[in-house]
Amino acid sequence: MSRHHSPLTGREISFGEEEILVSKTELSGVITYANTVFQRVSSYTESELIGQPHNILRHPAMPRAVFKLLWDTIQNRREIFAYVLNRAKHGDEYWVFAHITPSFGMDGKLNGYHSNRRFAYRDAIAKVTRLYQQMLHEEQQHARAVDAMAASTRLLQQELERNGQSYDEFVFNLSAKTTLDSTLHPRKHSLS
Repeated sequence: MSRHHSPLTGREISFGEEEILVSKTELSGVITYANTVFQRVSSYTESELIGQPHNILRHPAMPRAVFKLLWDTIQNRREIFAYVLNRAKHGDEYWVFAHITPSFGMDGKLNGYHSNRRFAYRDAIAKVTRLYQQMLHEEQQHARAVDAMAASTRLLQQELERNGQSYDEFVFNLSAKTTLDSTLHPRKHSLS
């Protein structure tokens, strides 16, 4: 499939609070499974998704440092929760509250990743958008990707320290509704 994206439309796609977008990937991030809700919301068919890198959905308004944090965490065999703005096939966009976990084979070896993405509440989106815009602006000040991600990560760490929060506390305190959801139980992990 071509990696050419349609121009961004600025239109937001919504989905129901009870719906969950599910995908599975290989260790490299290549999609091996996409449920029908994920297909519908992303506007891709199953055959268009399977075999493609998950970053086919990457929206340019997302800071690269967020994805580095996600990858660093799951590659270290830990789960992570994050708010993510995705890009649908035709240029529309949709926010999700993602829960990404490592997957293990019967032999106990890491063999891929599993992602459940839930409805993202407006109060959380408003707060995280401001932070992501600051992080993206910081990334744009640097020519080298490694410098951009380091600067953006520092900005995130400073924000967490200023608020006296871990990353998990930050994510779960963005929405009053998320903090009350008893089905989500984050484990503590650092930004290192």
